[in-house]
Amino acid sequence: MQTLDSVQNAASAGALASPSVARNTQPILDVLKAHLPAEGRILEIASGSGEHAVAFARTLPRTTWTPSDPSEQARVSIRAWAAEANLPNLKPLLALDAADPDTWPPLDVQVIVCINMIHISPWSATEGLMTGAGRVLPDPGGLLVLYGPFREADVPLAPSNAAFDDSLKSRDPAWGLRDRDAVVAEALKHGLHLTRRVEMPANNLMLLFRKVG
Repeated sequence: MQTLDSVQNAASAGALASPSVARNTQPILDVLKAHLPAEGRILEIASGSGEHAVAFARTLPRTTWTPSDPSEQARVSIRAWAAEANLPNLKPLLALDAADPDTWPPLDVQVIVCINMIHISPWSATEGLMTGAGRVLPDPGGLLVLYGPFREADVPLAPSNAAFDDSLKSRDPAWGLRDRDAVVAEALKHGLHLTRRVEMPANNLMLLFRKVG
């Protein structure tokens, strides 16, 4: 499964840097601060370069943050960023694949965060994410947070998102912006109810789902 996109080498050996992370970290943090448990246990699916995991763990020191990624290239980068940061609340990296939730180990988390994954992976990864989140998150109240661009039936597609969608599909026909209603419907199959839609910069959204049995 693809988890890295538009990355470049960073200063630390093996670390990769994503230009989008520099742009979206603070807006994402602003939403997380408002909705995460004060001392929450958080799993990040498809952590990519690892920059978000380090930034969020550093800014939210009372939480614990567990990064994960199925890509060895990504895991090398995550380890490099984590070693440099040396944060006590940044937990050991896991090799989870969202598309294969049956291989996830037992997890004790209250929140799952997934940033910029579902449009650069096949739909099976979204299905797997929802299956895994439905199994892992506590009932009631477990929180799943998605971030990225979406198609919405009641909102005109921004030209930049339309061009991005075309670019993604030219690289892999299984990729592309997902329909928000389709994602919501998939989540509902696993007891996850959309409770908040937050408009973000650059025509992105954050979708917050709560576990309801």
